[in-house]
Amino acid sequence: MNNVILYDTTLREGNQAEDIAFSLEDKLRITQKLDELGVHYIEGGWPSANTTDYEYFREITRYKLKKAVITAFGSTAKPGAEIARDKNLNDLINAKTRAVTIFGKSWDIHVRDVLKISLEENLKLVEDSLRYLKAQVPEVFFDAEHFFDGFKANRDYALKVLQHAAAGGADCIILCDTNGGSLPHEVREIVSAAGKATSAALGIHTHNDGDVAVANSLIAVQSGCRQVQGSINGYGERCGNANLCSIIPNLQLKLGIPCVGDDELRTLCEVSRFAYELANQSPLKHQPFVGSSAFAHKAGVHVSAVKKQPRTYEHIAPEAIGNTQRILVSDQAGKSTILQKAKEFNIDIDSHDPVVQEILNSLKEREREGFQYEGAEASFELQMRRALGMTRRYFDLVGFRVINEKREDEEALCEATIMVKVGGAIEHTAAMGNGPVNALDNALRKALEKFYPQLKDVSLIDYKVRVLPGIHGTAARVRVLVESGDKVDSWGTVGVSENIIEASWQALTDSITYKLFKK
Repeated sequence: MNNVILYDTTLREGNQAEDIAFSLEDKLRITQKLDELGVHYIEGGWPSANTTDYEYFREITRYKLKKAVITAFGSTAKPGAEIARDKNLNDLINAKTRAVTIFGKSWDIHVRDVLKISLEENLKLVEDSLRYLKAQVPEVFFDAEHFFDGFKANRDYALKVLQHAAAGGADCIILCDTNGGSLPHEVREIVSAAGKATSAALGIHTHNDGDVAVANSLIAVQSGCRQVQGSINGYGERCGNANLCSIIPNLQLKLGIPCVGDDELRTLCEVSRFAYELANQSPLKHQPFVGSSAFAHKAGVHVSAVKKQPRTYEHIAPEAIGNTQRILVSDQAGKSTILQKAKEFNIDIDSHDPVVQEILNSLKEREREGFQYEGAEASFELQMRRALGMTRRYFDLVGFRVINEKREDEEALCEATIMVKVGGAIEHTAAMGNGPVNALDNALRKALEKFYPQLKDVSLIDYKVRVLPGIHGTAARVRVLVESGDKVDSWGTVGVSENIIEASWQALTDSITYKLFKK
Protein backbone atom coordinates (compact mmCIF):
# COMPACT_ATOMS: atom_id res chain seq x y z
CA MET A 1 0.00 0.00 0.00
CA ASN A 2 1.21 3.55 -0.75
CA ASN A 3 2.58 5.79 1.96
CA VAL A 4 0.14 7.84 4.02
CA ILE A 5 0.66 11.59 4.25
CA LEU A 6 0.69 12.95 7.81
CA TYR A 7 -0.83 16.38 8.39
CA ASP A 8 -0.38 17.79 11.89
CA THR A 9 -2.73 20.41 13.32
CA THR A 10 -1.32 20.67 16.86
CA LEU A 11 -0.31 24.30 16.42
CA ARG A 12 -3.69 25.41 15.13
CA GLU A 13 -6.52 23.19 16.31
CA GLY A 14 -4.53 21.74 19.20
CA ASN A 15 -3.99 25.28 20.40
CA GLN A 16 -7.78 25.71 20.57
CA ALA A 17 -8.06 23.09 23.31
CA GLU A 18 -9.13 24.24 26.74
CA ASP A 19 -6.14 25.02 29.01
CA ILE A 20 -3.64 25.14 26.13
CA ALA A 21 -2.09 28.34 24.81
CA PHE A 22 1.18 27.92 22.93
CA SER A 23 3.41 30.96 22.72
CA LEU A 24 5.24 31.87 19.53
CA GLU A 25 8.41 30.26 20.92
CA ASP A 26 6.46 27.10 21.83
CA LYS A 27 5.09 26.83 18.30
CA LEU A 28 8.51 27.22 16.74
CA ARG A 29 10.04 24.55 19.01
CA ILE A 30 7.15 22.12 18.42
CA THR A 31 7.52 22.67 14.66
CA GLN A 32 11.14 21.52 14.85
CA LYS A 33 10.16 18.41 16.83
CA LEU A 34 7.39 17.53 14.37
CA ASP A 35 9.87 17.90 11.54
CA GLU A 36 12.26 15.52 13.31
CA LEU A 37 9.37 13.04 13.66
CA GLY A 38 8.90 13.10 9.90
CA VAL A 39 5.49 14.80 9.68
CA HIS A 40 4.83 15.85 6.08
CA TYR A 41 2.64 18.92 6.67
CA ILE A 42 2.45 21.19 9.73
CA GLU A 43 -0.53 23.50 9.99
CA GLY A 44 0.98 26.58 11.57
CA GLY A 45 -2.19 28.53 12.26
CA TRP A 46 -4.62 31.02 10.80
CA PRO A 47 -2.75 34.18 9.72
CA SER A 48 -5.93 36.26 9.82
CA ALA A 49 -6.90 35.12 13.32
CA ASN A 50 -4.31 36.53 15.73
CA THR A 51 -0.92 38.20 16.06
CA THR A 52 0.88 35.06 17.24
CA ASP A 53 -0.08 33.10 14.11
CA TYR A 54 0.85 36.04 11.89
CA GLU A 55 4.27 36.29 13.53
CA TYR A 56 4.74 32.52 13.34
CA PHE A 57 4.58 32.50 9.55
CA ARG A 58 7.12 35.31 9.43
CA GLU A 59 9.50 33.65 11.90
CA ILE A 60 9.33 30.08 10.60
CA THR A 61 10.89 31.17 7.30
CA ARG A 62 14.17 31.54 9.23
CA TYR A 63 14.22 27.84 10.09
CA LYS A 64 15.50 25.18 7.74
CA LEU A 65 13.22 22.16 8.04
CA LYS A 66 14.28 18.73 6.82
CA LYS A 67 10.96 17.45 5.55
CA ALA A 68 7.85 19.24 6.79
CA VAL A 69 5.87 21.68 4.66
CA ILE A 70 4.42 24.57 6.67
CA THR A 71 0.75 25.12 5.86
CA ALA A 72 -1.43 28.18 6.45
CA PHE A 73 -5.09 27.67 7.37
CA GLY A 74 -8.19 29.73 6.66
CA SER A 75 -11.70 29.66 5.24
CA THR A 76 -13.36 30.16 1.90
CA ALA A 77 -14.07 33.75 0.94
CA LYS A 78 -16.86 35.60 2.68
CA PRO A 79 -20.23 35.37 0.90
CA GLY A 80 -20.89 38.32 -1.37
CA ALA A 81 -17.27 39.49 -1.41
CA GLU A 82 -15.14 39.77 -4.52
CA ILE A 83 -12.82 36.75 -4.39
CA ALA A 84 -9.69 38.69 -5.36
CA ARG A 85 -10.31 41.24 -2.59
CA ASP A 86 -11.13 38.78 0.18
CA LYS A 87 -8.83 39.52 3.13
CA ASN A 88 -8.72 35.96 4.44
CA LEU A 89 -7.63 34.51 1.10
CA ASN A 90 -5.02 37.20 0.54
CA ASP A 91 -3.65 36.76 4.07
CA LEU A 92 -3.16 33.08 3.25
CA ILE A 93 -1.26 33.97 0.09
CA ASN A 94 0.84 36.56 1.96
CA ALA A 95 1.84 33.92 4.51
CA LYS A 96 4.07 32.64 1.68
CA THR A 97 3.72 28.96 2.56
CA ARG A 98 4.07 26.21 -0.01
CA ALA A 99 0.68 24.81 0.99
CA VAL A 100 -2.62 26.31 2.12
CA THR A 101 -5.71 24.66 3.61
CA ILE A 102 -9.17 26.25 3.58
CA PHE A 103 -12.39 24.89 5.01
CA GLY A 104 -15.85 25.23 3.53
CA LYS A 105 -19.36 24.10 4.33
CA SER A 106 -20.53 20.68 3.17
CA TRP A 107 -23.59 20.34 5.45
CA ASP A 108 -26.63 22.09 4.02
CA ILE A 109 -27.83 23.20 7.48
CA HIS A 110 -24.65 25.29 7.85
CA VAL A 111 -25.10 26.84 4.42
CA ARG A 112 -28.68 27.88 5.10
CA ASP A 113 -28.56 28.70 8.84
CA VAL A 114 -24.98 29.93 9.37
CA LEU A 115 -23.82 31.43 6.07
CA LYS A 116 -27.44 32.25 5.14
CA ILE A 117 -26.83 31.79 1.42
CA SER A 118 -28.25 29.41 -1.17
CA LEU A 119 -26.79 25.96 -1.70
CA GLU A 120 -25.65 26.92 -5.19
CA GLU A 121 -23.91 30.06 -3.91
CA ASN A 122 -21.93 27.94 -1.48
CA LEU A 123 -20.79 25.58 -4.25
CA LYS A 124 -19.55 28.57 -6.25
CA LEU A 125 -17.84 30.00 -3.16
CA VAL A 126 -15.91 26.77 -2.60
CA GLU A 127 -14.84 26.38 -6.22
CA ASP A 128 -13.90 30.02 -6.80
CA SER A 129 -11.95 30.32 -3.53
CA LEU A 130 -9.88 27.25 -4.36
CA ARG A 131 -9.29 28.32 -7.95
CA TYR A 132 -8.05 31.75 -6.80
CA LEU A 133 -5.63 30.20 -4.28
CA LYS A 134 -4.44 27.46 -6.63
CA ALA A 135 -3.34 30.09 -9.15
CA GLN A 136 -0.89 31.48 -6.59
CA VAL A 137 -0.02 28.67 -4.14
CA PRO A 138 1.65 25.36 -5.19
CA GLU A 139 -0.55 23.10 -3.02
CA VAL A 140 -4.11 23.78 -1.88
CA PHE A 141 -6.14 21.47 0.39
CA PHE A 142 -9.87 21.68 1.08
CA ASP A 143 -11.37 20.69 4.43
CA ALA A 144 -14.98 19.64 3.80
CA GLU A 145 -16.28 20.76 7.18
CA HIS A 146 -19.01 18.60 8.77
CA PHE A 147 -18.85 16.28 5.76
CA PHE A 148 -20.08 13.15 7.54
CA ASP A 149 -23.06 14.91 9.13
CA GLY A 150 -23.71 16.63 5.82
CA PHE A 151 -23.63 13.32 3.96
CA LYS A 152 -26.15 11.77 6.37
CA ALA A 153 -28.47 14.78 6.03
CA ASN A 154 -28.16 15.43 2.27
CA ARG A 155 -25.94 12.92 0.50
CA ASP A 156 -26.20 14.46 -2.96
CA TYR A 157 -25.30 17.95 -1.83
CA ALA A 158 -22.33 16.86 0.30
CA LEU A 159 -20.89 14.99 -2.67
CA LYS A 160 -21.49 18.02 -4.93
CA VAL A 161 -19.32 20.09 -2.59
CA LEU A 162 -16.48 17.62 -3.13
CA GLN A 163 -16.93 17.76 -6.89
CA HIS A 164 -16.81 21.57 -6.93
CA ALA A 165 -13.72 21.52 -4.70
CA ALA A 166 -12.04 19.21 -7.20
CA ALA A 167 -13.09 21.50 -10.05
CA GLY A 168 -11.48 24.41 -8.19
CA GLY A 169 -8.15 22.57 -8.21
CA ALA A 170 -7.90 21.16 -4.69
CA ASP A 171 -4.87 18.87 -4.46
CA CYS A 172 -6.53 16.90 -1.67
CA ILE A 173 -10.05 17.00 -0.25
CA ILE A 174 -10.23 16.22 3.46
CA LEU A 175 -13.43 14.67 4.80
CA CYS A 176 -14.07 16.16 8.25
CA ASP A 177 -16.03 14.58 11.09
CA THR A 178 -16.15 17.99 12.75
CA ASN A 179 -18.64 17.07 15.48
CA GLY A 180 -16.83 13.80 16.22
CA GLY A 181 -20.02 11.77 16.36
CA SER A 182 -19.58 9.30 13.49
CA LEU A 183 -18.83 5.62 14.08
CA PRO A 184 -16.30 3.47 12.21
CA HIS A 185 -18.85 1.57 10.10
CA GLU A 186 -20.34 4.90 8.95
CA VAL A 187 -16.90 6.29 8.11
CA ARG A 188 -16.10 3.25 5.95
CA GLU A 189 -19.34 3.57 3.98
CA ILE A 190 -19.15 7.35 3.53
CA VAL A 191 -15.47 7.46 2.53
CA SER A 192 -16.14 4.75 -0.04
CA ALA A 193 -19.04 6.77 -1.46
CA ALA A 194 -16.87 9.91 -1.60
CA GLY A 195 -14.17 7.99 -3.47
CA LYS A 196 -16.68 6.99 -6.12
CA ALA A 197 -18.01 10.54 -6.49
CA THR A 198 -14.65 12.22 -7.19
CA SER A 199 -11.26 11.22 -8.52
CA ALA A 200 -9.52 13.77 -6.26
CA ALA A 201 -7.19 12.54 -3.52
CA LEU A 202 -8.99 12.23 -0.18
CA GLY A 203 -7.93 12.86 3.40
CA ILE A 204 -9.53 12.37 6.83
CA HIS A 205 -9.95 14.75 9.77
CA THR A 206 -11.74 13.35 12.83
CA HIS A 207 -12.66 14.58 16.29
CA ASN A 208 -12.86 12.41 19.39
CA ASP A 209 -16.28 13.26 20.82
CA GLY A 210 -17.37 9.63 20.39
CA ASP A 211 -13.96 8.33 21.58
CA VAL A 212 -13.31 6.69 18.20
CA ALA A 213 -11.29 9.36 16.35
CA VAL A 214 -8.26 7.09 15.94
CA ALA A 215 -10.39 4.15 14.83
CA ASN A 216 -12.25 6.37 12.36
CA SER A 217 -8.97 7.63 10.91
CA LEU A 218 -7.63 4.09 10.45
CA ILE A 219 -10.87 2.93 8.81
CA ALA A 220 -10.76 5.96 6.50
CA VAL A 221 -7.24 5.07 5.36
CA GLN A 222 -8.29 1.49 4.69
CA SER A 223 -11.22 2.89 2.69
CA GLY A 224 -9.06 5.06 0.45
CA CYS A 225 -7.92 8.23 2.27
CA ARG A 226 -4.26 9.07 1.72
CA GLN A 227 -3.87 12.08 4.01
CA VAL A 228 -4.48 11.77 7.76
CA GLN A 229 -4.95 14.89 9.88
CA GLY A 230 -4.49 14.86 13.64
CA SER A 231 -2.55 16.34 16.53
CA ILE A 232 0.09 15.24 18.98
CA ASN A 233 -1.53 13.80 22.13
CA GLY A 234 -4.94 14.38 20.55
CA TYR A 235 -5.05 18.08 21.49
CA GLY A 236 -8.04 19.90 19.99
CA GLU A 237 -11.48 21.39 20.42
CA ARG A 238 -13.79 19.83 23.04
CA CYS A 239 -12.68 16.19 23.40
CA GLY A 240 -9.77 16.63 21.01
CA ASN A 241 -8.66 15.61 17.55
CA ALA A 242 -7.43 12.25 16.32
CA ASN A 243 -4.25 11.41 18.21
CA LEU A 244 -1.26 11.09 15.89
CA CYS A 245 0.68 9.35 18.68
CA SER A 246 -1.70 6.40 18.22
CA ILE A 247 -2.41 6.75 14.50
CA ILE A 248 1.24 6.66 13.39
CA PRO A 249 2.26 3.40 15.10
CA ASN A 250 -1.05 1.73 14.27
CA LEU A 251 -0.62 2.54 10.60
CA GLN A 252 3.03 1.61 10.44
CA LEU A 253 3.36 -1.30 12.85
CA LYS A 254 -0.10 -2.86 12.66
CA LEU A 255 -1.36 -2.14 9.14
CA GLY A 256 2.03 -2.07 7.42
CA ILE A 257 1.33 1.34 5.87
CA PRO A 258 4.51 3.49 5.88
CA CYS A 259 4.31 7.07 7.11
CA VAL A 260 7.67 7.85 8.79
CA GLY A 261 11.10 6.23 8.88
CA ASP A 262 12.00 3.71 11.57
CA ASP A 263 14.47 6.12 13.22
CA GLU A 264 11.84 8.86 13.16
CA LEU A 265 9.26 6.53 14.70
CA ARG A 266 11.60 5.97 17.64
CA THR A 267 11.25 9.68 18.52
CA LEU A 268 7.46 9.44 18.98
CA CYS A 269 7.53 9.26 22.80
CA GLU A 270 9.97 12.15 22.97
CA VAL A 271 7.76 14.32 20.76
CA SER A 272 4.66 13.47 22.81
CA ARG A 273 6.30 14.38 26.11
CA PHE A 274 7.90 17.47 24.63
CA ALA A 275 4.45 18.73 23.59
CA TYR A 276 3.08 18.01 27.08
CA GLU A 277 5.89 20.02 28.64
CA LEU A 278 5.39 23.06 26.41
CA ALA A 279 1.63 22.82 26.91
CA ASN A 280 2.43 22.98 30.66
CA GLN A 281 0.53 19.75 31.31
CA SER A 282 1.45 16.52 33.03
CA PRO A 283 1.80 13.63 30.54
CA LEU A 284 -1.01 11.07 30.70
CA LYS A 285 0.66 7.98 32.16
CA HIS A 286 -1.92 5.62 30.69
CA GLN A 287 -1.93 7.07 27.18
CA PRO A 288 -1.62 4.24 24.62
CA PHE A 289 1.78 3.75 23.02
CA VAL A 290 3.58 6.80 24.49
CA GLY A 291 2.41 6.87 28.13
CA SER A 292 4.90 5.85 30.81
CA SER A 293 2.47 3.09 31.86
CA ALA A 294 1.87 1.80 28.32
CA PHE A 295 4.48 -0.95 28.79
CA ALA A 296 4.58 -1.10 32.60
CA HIS A 297 4.00 -4.44 34.32
CA LYS A 298 3.06 -4.97 37.95
CA ALA A 299 1.04 -8.18 38.41
CA GLY A 300 3.22 -11.18 39.28
CA VAL A 301 1.98 -13.34 36.41
CA HIS A 302 2.61 -10.53 33.90
CA VAL A 303 6.10 -9.79 35.22
CA SER A 304 7.11 -13.42 35.11
CA ALA A 305 5.87 -13.80 31.55
CA VAL A 306 7.36 -10.65 29.99
CA LYS A 307 10.78 -11.44 31.42
CA LYS A 308 10.71 -14.67 29.43
CA GLN A 309 8.92 -13.37 26.34
CA PRO A 310 7.90 -9.66 26.05
CA ARG A 311 5.25 -10.42 23.42
CA THR A 312 3.15 -12.21 26.04
CA TYR A 313 1.90 -8.87 27.40
CA GLU A 314 3.19 -6.27 24.93
CA HIS A 315 1.42 -5.71 21.61
CA ILE A 316 4.49 -4.05 20.04
CA ALA A 317 8.13 -3.66 20.98
CA PRO A 318 8.15 -0.42 23.02
CA GLU A 319 11.59 0.53 21.67
CA ALA A 320 10.06 0.89 18.20
CA ILE A 321 8.38 4.14 19.31
CA GLY A 322 10.99 5.26 21.85
CA ASN A 323 9.21 3.88 24.92
CA THR A 324 10.57 1.33 27.40
CA GLN A 325 9.33 -1.69 29.26
CA ARG A 326 8.96 -1.03 32.98
CA ILE A 327 8.79 -3.63 35.74
CA LEU A 328 7.12 -1.77 38.58
CA VAL A 329 8.06 -4.12 41.41
CA SER A 330 11.79 -4.17 40.53
CA ASP A 331 12.41 -1.80 37.66
CA GLN A 332 15.12 -3.25 35.41
CA ALA A 333 14.54 -1.12 32.30
CA GLY A 334 16.19 2.14 31.35
CA LYS A 335 19.83 1.52 30.40
CA SER A 336 18.97 1.56 26.72
CA THR A 337 17.51 5.05 27.11
CA ILE A 338 20.70 6.31 28.77
CA LEU A 339 22.84 4.81 26.03
CA GLN A 340 20.61 6.29 23.33
CA LYS A 341 20.82 9.77 24.85
CA ALA A 342 24.60 9.40 25.21
CA LYS A 343 24.76 8.66 21.49
CA GLU A 344 22.69 11.76 20.73
CA PHE A 345 25.02 13.88 22.88
CA ASN A 346 28.14 12.40 21.22
CA ILE A 347 29.21 10.80 24.50
CA ASP A 348 31.20 7.60 24.06
CA ILE A 349 30.22 5.21 26.84
CA ASP A 350 30.26 1.43 27.09
CA SER A 351 27.02 -0.34 27.97
CA HIS A 352 28.87 -2.24 30.75
CA ASP A 353 30.35 0.88 32.32
CA PRO A 354 29.00 1.08 35.91
CA VAL A 355 28.50 4.82 35.40
CA VAL A 356 25.51 3.98 33.17
CA GLN A 357 23.73 2.46 36.17
CA GLU A 358 24.79 5.42 38.31
CA ILE A 359 23.26 7.84 35.80
CA LEU A 360 20.09 5.75 35.65
CA ASN A 361 19.77 5.65 39.45
CA SER A 362 20.32 9.40 39.63
CA LEU A 363 17.72 9.97 36.92
CA LYS A 364 15.11 7.88 38.73
CA GLU A 365 15.80 9.65 42.01
CA ARG A 366 15.50 13.08 40.40
CA GLU A 367 12.28 12.07 38.66
CA ARG A 368 10.88 11.09 42.06
CA GLU A 369 11.78 14.58 43.23
CA GLY A 370 9.79 16.07 40.33
CA PHE A 371 12.40 16.63 37.62
CA GLN A 372 11.43 15.97 34.03
CA TYR A 373 13.78 16.33 31.10
CA GLU A 374 11.43 16.46 28.12
CA GLY A 375 11.94 20.03 26.95
CA ALA A 376 15.04 20.33 29.19
CA GLU A 377 17.60 18.15 27.47
CA ALA A 378 20.45 20.55 28.24
CA SER A 379 20.02 19.79 31.95
CA PHE A 380 20.00 16.06 31.27
CA GLU A 381 23.12 16.26 29.12
CA LEU A 382 24.92 18.19 31.86
CA GLN A 383 23.83 15.58 34.43
CA MET A 384 25.30 12.81 32.29
CA ARG A 385 28.56 14.65 31.69
CA ARG A 386 28.94 15.46 35.39
CA ALA A 387 28.60 11.79 36.25
CA LEU A 388 31.34 11.05 33.72
CA GLY A 389 33.61 13.86 34.93
CA MET A 390 33.33 15.67 31.60
CA THR A 391 32.38 19.14 32.87
CA ARG A 392 34.08 21.80 34.95
CA ARG A 393 32.74 24.35 37.44
CA TYR A 394 32.71 27.72 35.72
CA PHE A 395 31.59 29.62 38.82
CA ASP A 396 30.47 29.11 42.41
CA LEU A 397 27.64 30.91 44.17
CA VAL A 398 28.59 32.80 47.30
CA GLY A 399 25.04 34.08 47.78
CA PHE A 400 22.18 36.04 46.29
CA ARG A 401 19.23 38.11 47.47
CA VAL A 402 16.06 39.00 45.57
CA ILE A 403 13.95 41.96 46.66
CA ASN A 404 10.36 42.58 45.55
CA GLU A 405 8.89 45.94 46.43
CA LYS A 406 5.29 46.94 45.79
CA ARG A 407 3.70 50.23 46.72
CA GLU A 408 0.12 51.32 46.16
CA ASP A 409 -0.60 52.55 42.63
CA GLU A 410 2.95 51.73 41.54
CA GLU A 411 4.36 48.83 39.56
CA ALA A 412 6.25 46.21 41.54
CA LEU A 413 10.03 46.65 41.51
CA CYS A 414 12.38 43.65 41.48
CA GLU A 415 16.08 43.77 42.25
CA ALA A 416 18.56 40.91 42.58
CA THR A 417 21.95 41.15 44.28
CA ILE A 418 24.43 38.35 43.69
CA MET A 419 27.95 37.34 44.69
CA VAL A 420 29.79 34.65 42.70
CA LYS A 421 33.31 33.27 42.76
CA VAL A 422 35.12 32.69 39.48
CA GLY A 423 38.55 31.17 39.96
CA GLY A 424 40.05 33.23 42.75
CA ALA A 425 37.97 36.34 42.06
CA ILE A 426 34.78 37.43 43.80
CA GLU A 427 32.24 39.38 41.79
CA HIS A 428 29.43 41.24 43.57
CA THR A 429 26.76 42.97 41.51
CA ALA A 430 23.05 43.80 41.26
CA ALA A 431 20.43 44.19 38.52
CA MET A 432 16.78 45.11 38.08
CA GLY A 433 14.29 42.96 36.17
CA ASN A 434 10.70 42.36 35.14
CA GLY A 435 10.01 40.03 38.03
CA PRO A 436 12.34 38.27 40.45
CA VAL A 437 13.54 35.59 38.04
CA ASN A 438 14.38 38.07 35.29
CA ALA A 439 16.22 40.22 37.85
CA LEU A 440 18.21 37.20 39.08
CA ASP A 441 19.02 36.19 35.50
CA ASN A 442 20.21 39.71 34.68
CA ALA A 443 22.35 39.90 37.82
CA LEU A 444 23.95 36.49 37.23
CA ARG A 445 24.89 37.24 33.66
CA LYS A 446 26.08 40.72 34.58
CA ALA A 447 28.40 39.19 37.17
CA LEU A 448 29.77 36.57 34.79
CA GLU A 449 30.07 38.52 31.54
CA LYS A 450 33.33 40.08 32.79
CA PHE A 451 34.87 36.60 32.76
CA TYR A 452 32.83 35.02 29.97
CA PRO A 453 31.98 37.66 27.30
CA GLN A 454 30.12 35.05 25.20
CA LEU A 455 27.25 35.23 27.72
CA LYS A 456 26.28 38.57 26.21
CA ASP A 457 24.70 36.55 23.39
CA VAL A 458 22.44 34.59 25.75
CA SER A 459 18.84 35.63 26.35
CA LEU A 460 15.95 34.14 28.32
CA ILE A 461 13.37 33.09 25.71
CA ASP A 462 10.70 31.38 27.78
CA TYR A 463 9.92 30.57 31.40
CA LYS A 464 7.30 28.14 32.71
CA VAL A 465 6.32 27.11 36.23
CA ARG A 466 4.28 24.04 37.15
CA VAL A 467 3.07 23.22 40.64
CA LEU A 468 3.72 19.53 41.20
CA PRO A 469 0.98 17.30 42.64
CA GLY A 470 0.97 17.16 46.43
CA ILE A 471 -0.89 18.14 49.58
CA HIS A 472 1.31 20.99 50.72
CA GLY A 473 -0.75 23.88 49.35
CA THR A 474 1.39 26.98 48.85
CA ALA A 475 4.43 25.01 50.07
CA ALA A 476 4.14 22.51 47.22
CA ARG A 477 7.11 21.75 45.02
CA VAL A 478 7.35 23.57 41.70
CA ARG A 479 9.12 22.66 38.49
CA VAL A 480 10.62 25.52 36.47
CA LEU A 481 11.37 25.07 32.77
CA VAL A 482 13.58 27.70 31.17
CA GLU A 483 14.35 28.10 27.49
CA SER A 484 17.45 30.11 26.64
CA GLY A 485 19.04 30.95 23.33
CA ASP A 486 21.87 32.67 21.53
CA LYS A 487 22.32 33.70 17.92
CA VAL A 488 22.47 30.14 16.60
CA ASP A 489 20.77 27.79 19.04
CA SER A 490 18.25 27.37 21.86
CA TRP A 491 18.17 24.94 24.78
CA GLY A 492 15.96 23.98 27.72
CA THR A 493 16.89 23.54 31.39
CA VAL A 494 14.92 22.57 34.50
CA GLY A 495 14.88 23.09 38.26
CA VAL A 496 12.71 21.74 41.09
CA SER A 497 12.23 23.02 44.63
CA GLU A 498 9.63 24.09 47.20
CA ASN A 499 11.01 27.59 46.59
CA ILE A 500 10.26 29.01 43.16
CA ILE A 501 13.36 31.22 43.22
CA GLU A 502 15.59 28.24 44.08
CA ALA A 503 14.03 26.16 41.29
CA SER A 504 14.57 29.06 38.91
CA TRP A 505 18.19 29.39 40.06
CA GLN A 506 18.83 25.71 39.24
CA ALA A 507 17.41 26.13 35.74
CA LEU A 508 19.26 29.41 35.13
CA THR A 509 22.64 28.11 36.27
CA ASP A 510 22.24 25.01 34.11
CA SER A 511 21.47 27.30 31.18
CA ILE A 512 24.62 29.39 31.74
CA THR A 513 26.77 26.29 32.31
CA TYR A 514 25.46 24.68 29.13
CA LYS A 515 26.30 27.77 27.08
CA LEU A 516 29.84 27.88 28.50
CA PHE A 517 30.29 24.15 27.98
CA LYS A 518 29.24 24.43 24.34
CA LYS A 519 31.95 27.02 23.73
